[in-house]
Amino acid sequence: MTLLNSPEYLQIPVHVRSFCYKMPFVVKQEPYLVAICVVSHIQATIICSQQHDLQIRTRSGGHDFEGLSYVAEVPFVLIDLMYLREIKVDVDNQTAWVQAGATIGELYYSISQKSKTLGFPAGLCATVGTGGHFSGGGYGFLMRKYGLAADNTIDAHIIDVQGNLLDRKGMGEDLFWAIRGGGGASFGVIVAWKINLVPVPSKVTVFQVARTLEQNATEIIQRWQLVANKLDERISVWMGMKRVNSSQHGKLTIQATFVSTFLGDVQQLIPLMRKSFPELGLVREDCTETSWIGSVVFMNAGLVGSAGNESPEVLLNRTQFRMSFKGKSDYGRKPIPLEGLRGLCHFLYDNEVRGAVQFVPYGGRMDEISESEIPFPHRSGYIFHILYSVSWQEEGDTAGS
Repeated sequence: MTLLNSPEYLQIPVHVRSFCYKMPFVVKQEPYLVAICVVSHIQATIICSQQHDLQIRTRSGGHDFEGLSYVAEVPFVLIDLMYLREIKVDVDNQTAWVQAGATIGELYYSISQKSKTLGFPAGLCATVGTGGHFSGGGYGFLMRKYGLAADNTIDAHIIDVQGNLLDRKGMGEDLFWAIRGGGGASFGVIVAWKINLVPVPSKVTVFQVARTLEQNATEIIQRWQLVANKLDERISVWMGMKRVNSSQHGKLTIQATFVSTFLGDVQQLIPLMRKSFPELGLVREDCTETSWIGSVVFMNAGLVGSAGNESPEVLLNRTQFRMSFKGKSDYGRKPIPLEGLRGLCHFLYDNEVRGAVQFVPYGGRMDEISESEIPFPHRSGYIFHILYSVSWQEEGDTAGS
């Protein structure tokens, strides 16, 4: 363990992803103690915190939108899992044990070093910690084929309020149900997950296509809302909207960007897209064939502003995403009407802070899993997930736009 202001702690990169929670206007207290420790020290920290009437915050990757893993309004102890990062991949049984302090980027990289035809359905930002990501559900580009990260979690190690280290059998099925989508930190400190790996083809296709309002973006967005959740489950086409400078005299306009991973080659993808989503106008030149791990690097690059053709080792960089932002999630059951889209565009035009909206299609496997299977209820009937976000530049920000 180490005190917050000790020399040892100040030399360690702090996992604060959204700098807005370090600003003076945020009501908060600094942690009384930061515990960066092994499992036995976590057990001792829990017991000592109870004796001194201190709350506990658990930080894995530090990506939670409200900063709940590193700020509080009451005295608290911060348990940082950054040194619990061991990953054991079992190719023969298509499973892996991953400690909760590991990032999903580190997990993806470890899988790719053992197999070219196994993957895992989790998020696209490599610096997200597995501890919080899996316990919140964990959606990504493979969810239309395989569901959420939490749907593919088969065991866990958790330290309960009494300091007991429990596996799935020891904690019981009710608690194991609750920590997969219900927020693991609500029930104890998760220190490791056992997951099922999923088969992926040796060749995967990705694309990123942008259309502005002058290029009929509004009509394409409307069509996307109708078809994205009904496409072949191997296809996941995400759509984002933001304000950009138009090529026409530098005027501001709204751009819709369509980003996709397809579990197959480009010769399979193009006919499927032409049949179900011809409005996008996808052509072979828009597409890149790569490996599954290559597709992960490509998608992560969009967040950090890199080229997307880096080696998989880029996924091991735990400090590539640090920015000032505010995010909020929503879920849609019906397409947004044209009037609503116009209002959304107007908001993106007028907002002085950089605003963006991301739409993630559901359907496929997500329609097949019961809303009560785990505490993540957004299943059949939901056509997309929406992420509203605003961001701004501060000193030390490192993420792309």
